Amino acid sequence: MKKILITIFLLASLAEANAQFFRGIGIFVGVNDTRHRYRNLLAPTKDNNNPQFNAFYPQNHHSAEYYSYATGIFLEFLRYDHIRWQTELEYTQKGAVEQFVTNWVTGERNGGAAANVYQYIQWNNYLKFMQRTGRKGQTYIMVGPKIEYLMAFAAPVFPEVAGTFPKLWVSGDAGVGFEWFATKKWHPFIEFHWNPDIGYQPPRANTIVRSRTFELRIGIIFRPLPKSIDDCNAPKYHGNYY
Repeated sequence: MKKILITIFLLASLAEANAQFFRGIGIFVGVNDTRHRYRNLLAPTKDNNNPQFNAFYPQNHHSAEYYSYATGIFLEFLRYDHIRWQTELEYTQKGAVEQFVTNWVTGERNGGAAANVYQYIQWNNYLKFMQRTGRKGQTYIMVGPKIEYLMAFAAPVFPEVAGTFPKLWVSGDAGVGFEWFATKKWHPFIEFHWNPDIGYQPPRANTIVRSRTFELRIGIIFRPLPKSIDDCNAPKYHGNYY
């Protein structure tokens, strides 16, 4: 965590020295929709006529959706108009709503449910491909990895599996967004992200779990205007928002 903060501080310092490389700083808040998919490797061995093999646990299934929130700060770099690099520090909660097992012989799940909840600090890095849509805004596509650090969790359902997630994890992210040129420097935006697992997690209790998260964000970015050229004979910049 300290290394991430130091890296962001160094990038911000570099931005002061080279305003053309630095393109903006912003904040965002968002809502998450997460679920887990369980795949039990012993499922093909289930035999309804042999109780010894009926007790495989947990069953193959998709959890119910878990809704939570996220918030973060970010910096945007690169001097190119249509390609940017965005680096973020994000706090988020993910999880899944699961039903408890009611029959330990058949593995049947029924009755009450509870949420397995995970709190993460994430360092996200994107390539951002941008295209203006007239004078009032621009659309963009974002792709990149998320490095996730698991701060805390509560896993009351399937703890033998759900309680053993790794402390450090890598997931992928793809997003689309739109940025409004509200003023010359302050631009609100909205984004939608798809965040699936891409790292390898070995089976636990003969079960593999994969996570999928959708995230809807709103935020605002501050974009400093380009510095004028220090030459009295050079033309002054009179362009649109950038």
